[in-house]
Amino acid sequence: MHNIWSALTRRKTDDVVESDSKLARVLTLVDLTALGVGSTLGLGVYVLAGSVAYSIAGPAVTVSFLIAAIASAFAGICYAEFAARVPKAGSAYVYSYVTIGEFVAFTIGWNLILEYVIGTASVARGLSGYFDALINNSMSRTLEETLPIHIDFLAKYPDFMAAGMVLMLAAILAFGVKESSLLNNIFTGVNLVTICIVLVAGAINSDPANWTISKDQLPDGKYGQGGFMPFGIAGVMAGAAKCFFGFVGFDCIATTGEEAINPKRNIPLAIVISLIIIFFAYFGISSVLTMMVPYYLLDENAPFPQAFDDIGWHSIKWVVTIGAVFALTTSLLGAMFPMPRILYAMGNDGILFKSFAKVDARSQTPLLATYITGLFAAIMALIFDLNQLIDMMSIGTLLAYTIVAICVLVLRYQDEDMDTKIISLRCPDVIRQLFNGNSYRAPNLLTSRIAKILVVLFSVICMVWDIVEKICGIDSMTGIITLSILFGVLLVIMVIINMQPVSTIELTFKVPLVPFVPGFSVFVNIYLMFQLDLGTWVRFLVWVFIGYVIYFTYGLRNSTQVSRNRNHAEAAMRMQHTNQAFEPDWKVENGINGKNGFNGVNVKNGKNGVIQKQ
Repeated sequence: MHNIWSALTRRKTDDVVESDSKLARVLTLVDLTALGVGSTLGLGVYVLAGSVAYSIAGPAVTVSFLIAAIASAFAGICYAEFAARVPKAGSAYVYSYVTIGEFVAFTIGWNLILEYVIGTASVARGLSGYFDALINNSMSRTLEETLPIHIDFLAKYPDFMAAGMVLMLAAILAFGVKESSLLNNIFTGVNLVTICIVLVAGAINSDPANWTISKDQLPDGKYGQGGFMPFGIAGVMAGAAKCFFGFVGFDCIATTGEEAINPKRNIPLAIVISLIIIFFAYFGISSVLTMMVPYYLLDENAPFPQAFDDIGWHSIKWVVTIGAVFALTTSLLGAMFPMPRILYAMGNDGILFKSFAKVDARSQTPLLATYITGLFAAIMALIFDLNQLIDMMSIGTLLAYTIVAICVLVLRYQDEDMDTKIISLRCPDVIRQLFNGNSYRAPNLLTSRIAKILVVLFSVICMVWDIVEKICGIDSMTGIITLSILFGVLLVIMVIINMQPVSTIELTFKVPLVPFVPGFSVFVNIYLMFQLDLGTWVRFLVWVFIGYVIYFTYGLRNSTQVSRNRNHAEAAMRMQHTNQAFEPDWKVENGINGKNGFNGVNVKNGKNGVIQKQ
């Protein structure tokens, strides 16, 4: 059991993290920001805002986007700190491998694959649905009549257009990172221009009265109670869980650690800049959309073309439509970009098949990993519908964000050399240290372990809070009292963690207000995970089970960290023998040979004599 635990918790060593990369280091700050904006500003702008407003949140979709933006911002700055610590390809996978251990790293890497594959498939499906809506749904009707799929958890028809788009862009990505980055920059520029046109045209035609529609003006009862929040607070929070999908994608910036120029500076900056741009775009777009047209008249699949048709601005409709196609294409490209890099990182470490780590000499891209992930995403886009894909992706993404935030908390309360520090583990000292009564100024084993235990306890209580909220709700007195007590306990835990001494390691970017910012990120991410339905959890657990079968049958034995640890141990032993040979514990006096075999020479002071013990 000790050997198994050691294997599961072995960590990636610093010499490997800092080693040279085989990938081309060509991406500038502009490239990275465009990658984050392009991969995120797509489906959320042109499809998600309309569908959430229509059936979930009404005009309060703007508040839903704000809540989702706050949750994503906290996750984003946690990613930014890790990018400053570990500038390697692999994103949260490498971060957790370096800081926590191999088993957790495999878990997060396997779920990142799910996130990016399904993200690619969902954007492709959204692009196909957008195009289909423009031709009066003739493509979907024809396919549903000729090739229907009669399986509950699959789509109603195979979407060949979505699958074809994925395969085509996979070929572009395989051609080279600089070329695909240039294409992404152009498409992202077109997308931002289109969004500005929408904002200006929408603002000119806005009517604030569409935010205060009374219930008797609604066609029937399925559109809520009218007003700004027709579906209440519950609708706003459910909308936030859906709108969170609109912010998924910025973390692809963190996968470019081996292809970015000056990654420790540019990756954190790109994450922060892209999140600011994304939030303002979503907030503005959802505001003008719900002011232009009453929320219950919006088209769920392509809201903007219909909205401009309703107000008679037909020329703007086609400008927006063309821009939306470019935007969804660049979002698809951005969603596909990180997939092969996760496989590359895991294959390079041996915990997935090592053939994924092969880099093409001409294009300097992981060719096989690109083709495999592209094919997998194309199959998903072919047979699953959009809503199923969104829910399946969200759970893997939220788990990744949660682990990254936990890693930030763990690393902020430990130093590299603290294992050598002498501390007391007596019960009174441990209790006193909860409030730093021992006045430690730098982390040590005691303070670090206290922080780790409290972080785990905090995560568990967050899950208990969500279970109680699901069972009791926030309407009953029992629920309110129980949730308030649990929330108070969470705050106390954060205060105790805050009293522990923090790391002295200097970084180019650090999360502010630790532990409260990453703690809030953990709380929100776990809450949003509990908003997903049972079917999503079942599909997610099946995916995790498949991954663990691969890890325990292949990755555990073939991990390259095994040989690295062995080489480190052998090097340490050689160094120890060398030190013993050149620093003997016997002196030489009076010219007689001694035990260590030195013929009458005192190694330390050069005197002749008999060897005697110091």
